[in-house]
Amino acid sequence: MSDSETVPAATTGESAESAPALPQGALEIAAGYAFTGPALDLGALMWEGRCLPDAQIRIPLPMLNRHGLVAGATGTGKTKTLQLVAEQLSAQGVPVFLADVKGDLSGMSAPGAGDDKVRGRAGEVHQEWTATGFPAEFYALGGLGHGIPLRATITSFGPVLLSKVLQLNQTQEQSLGLIFHYADTKGLELLDLKDLRAVVAFLTSDEGKAELKNIGGLSTATAGVILRSLTAFEAQGMADFFGEPEFDTSEFLRTAADGRGMVSVLELPAVQDKPQLFSTFLMWLLADLFHDLPEVGDADKPKLVFFFDEAHLLFNDASKAFLDSITQTVRLIRSKGVGVFFVTQTPKDVPSDVLAQLGNRVQHALRAFTPDDQKALKATVKTFPNSAYDLEELLTGLGTGEAVVTVLSEKGAPTPVAVTRLRAPESLMGPIEATALDAAVKSSSLHGRYAQAVDRESAYEKLTAAQEKAAQEKAATEKSPTPAKPPASRPAASKAPKEPPSMVEQVVGSGMFKSLARSVGTQIGREITRSLFGTARRRR
Repeated sequence: MSDSETVPAATTGESAESAPALPQGALEIAAGYAFTGPALDLGALMWEGRCLPDAQIRIPLPMLNRHGLVAGATGTGKTKTLQLVAEQLSAQGVPVFLADVKGDLSGMSAPGAGDDKVRGRAGEVHQEWTATGFPAEFYALGGLGHGIPLRATITSFGPVLLSKVLQLNQTQEQSLGLIFHYADTKGLELLDLKDLRAVVAFLTSDEGKAELKNIGGLSTATAGVILRSLTAFEAQGMADFFGEPEFDTSEFLRTAADGRGMVSVLELPAVQDKPQLFSTFLMWLLADLFHDLPEVGDADKPKLVFFFDEAHLLFNDASKAFLDSITQTVRLIRSKGVGVFFVTQTPKDVPSDVLAQLGNRVQHALRAFTPDDQKALKATVKTFPNSAYDLEELLTGLGTGEAVVTVLSEKGAPTPVAVTRLRAPESLMGPIEATALDAAVKSSSLHGRYAQAVDRESAYEKLTAAQEKAAQEKAATEKSPTPAKPPASRPAASKAPKEPPSMVEQVVGSGMFKSLARSVGTQIGREITRSLFGTARRRR
């Protein structure tokens, strides 16, 4: 039977009387998406230039933790696609995290506008469109912009991620890891940037050189470079992103009172000019979730789906250690019920080891104006399963809101490649008013918990206090009168007068260090254990 012949769609589960006939090629594709369990509806199949609304393209809900990729050139509809998927996840009780780089995802919380364009799209794909807002929380890195402040402590952030932010080379990254290890073992809590700067400054000072010698492989010159990088980083206004109260990433796993999953929107427009920072911070959020969540195996639905927008920024100029940690995190976090979707322009933006783990693919149109574009197009086509379509030609001709889709079936096998006209989101496709956004933030139950920064005693205060005490004792020794010589008839003491304690002796000899040395089972010793990215595990 040729593709031009038709077959009743009843073979896909519909009645022969009510269902129109589908071409054979389209029928074979549609059969690959006829899932029996809960699923998300993406849109309708397109075949030979026609939209076939009776052939629905879907993603099985349990497969959303097998990760995915939403790719396409600027303006092709990637943001609307992730909005569409996020809405349906929330509706089925799955919490969602969205990184809102452009600032237009706050509309998730408000009902959409049912204009002619939306109603026309809904009619084309047989979508019962209803204007709907979804429960949302809004966050901002360090409180910079609209949202509940998200902060991380330096200790929790770890040396690998911090090296990415500071743009350190491999040697400097390894040296920073030694500094973290030194602070961990000495009980010097690194809560904010000034804590880490104080530890590095101490190690590079005259008083700290003896300690520096005990840290294998760390040279004074490298420590000096790290200190200068930290100082410059802080001078750029980055200090607000680090400190306490540290955000508890389990907040992302909440559901609303009506059972819908909470949509957590991280507003990033205020830090668009700091891509290294926000992309790395997103990775910290993911790594922190990985540390704390228990193994769940194959669940009926994900605990959380995490959308990583502008994903190429994460991988640019990344060290091998950083890339290895990303790969391992993506590979293992699936078993903890978390799905990760990378959103970027082309699949080549994602390293092959990571790309191989992304089972669900929504590829919007690509441009092919330059030789580099042509190369990217050919590479993208090779990442798809064998297809009845001419993908190289098709990918350059897709309209806005159309995409090439392949997902994992309920059995975990790739579905046939399907050109899809996507559904319209039911929430507002654009930002809400700033006043409404601020009101939503201040009315949140989390605002009081995280809004006000806290600066408790940590490495900076401890080192400063030890330094001041050492200086006072030295001054007191210099001012004390010289003791009188003993009478000639009595033998002089054989011992030389004891030197005043140095800065190192003051710090290392303090009660803080003695307490840590007495018990390796203290709370500090238990908590400062490092895993992927060198991030620290925390007790909940």
